[in-house]
Amino acid sequence: MSQAEVLVKPGPLWTFGLFRSELVTTFRRWRTLALLGVLAAVPILVGIAVKIETGDGGGPGGGGGGGPAFVSQITNNGLFLVFTALAATLPFFLPMAIGVVAGDAIAGESNAGTLRYLLVAPAGRTRLLFTKYATVMAFCLVATLVVAISALTVGALLFPLGDLTTISGTQISFGEGLARAFLIALVVAASLTGVAALGLFVSTLTGSGIAAMATTVGLLITVQILDQIPQLHAIQPYFFSHYWLSFADLMREPVYWDDLVKNLGLQALYAAVFGSAAWARFTTKDITA
Repeated sequence: MSQAEVLVKPGPLWTFGLFRSELVTTFRRWRTLALLGVLAAVPILVGIAVKIETGDGGGPGGGGGGGPAFVSQITNNGLFLVFTALAATLPFFLPMAIGVVAGDAIAGESNAGTLRYLLVAPAGRTRLLFTKYATVMAFCLVATLVVAISALTVGALLFPLGDLTTISGTQISFGEGLARAFLIALVVAASLTGVAALGLFVSTLTGSGIAAMATTVGLLITVQILDQIPQLHAIQPYFFSHYWLSFADLMREPVYWDDLVKNLGLQALYAAVFGSAAWARFTTKDITA
C-alpha cells in the first residue's frame, strides 16, 4: 500500500456511501444511458417485426432452441416477448454492455486520474474493488430488467395477454407466467457475473478504459465463436456462455434444473477465479494516476 492510501478503516455507512456514489456516477454517464437505450430498443424492434410479419394472418417462423420457440408464441401471448427479447439480447447485447461497464471500472478511473483520489478517500483497494464489482452487478440487474420491462410493455400493447402455454405444453396462469418472467430476468442477470468479473480483471491490467472495454468485448466475441465450433465440444461446457440460454428451462413444466444449476455454478466459478485475479492484481498494482 502506498503512503497516499490513508490507513483508516471506514465503517459500513461509509462503504454504503461509496457504493451509492459509484451507482450514481455510473448511471449518470451518457454511455451507460445509451447502452440502456439500445437494450430497451431491442424488444421494440422484435415486437414490431413480429407484428408486421403476422399482420397478414401468417405466423412467425419457428425453429429449435429457446429463442425461436418463444417467437412462435408471441402472437398468442405478449408475455413471450419478454423471453424472446432476453434470448435475443443475452448472446451479445447484454454481455457487451456489461463488458463496457466492467472494463471501464478501474481502467477508466486510472485514465481519468481519479483512482489515487479514491484510494486516499480512504476506500482501501479491496473495498474499492468490491464496490466496483457490486456496481457492475447492479448494472447487470438493471440492464436485464430494462429489457424485460420494455418487452412486457411492447408485448402488452401489440399482442394479447393471458394464460400461457409452457414449452412442455401445459397451461399456467398469467400471474405464474409473470413470476417466471421475473425469475428468468434474475437468472439472466446472474448469468452475467462471469463476464463482469472477467471485465473487472481486464480493467486492472491497463490504464486505458477504451483498451479494457475493447479487450473484454473481444474476449466475449471470441468465446462465443469458439462455443459454436463442433470440434471443440469437449471443452465448450467450460465456456461461461455455454449454458446462457438454459433459462428457457424455467418455462418447462416441471422445471428442468440441470443446465440451470450448471450455468449458475459455472458463473460462480468464473466470478471466483477472475475476481481473485482482479484482487491480486489490484492490491499489488503501483497506482500512479
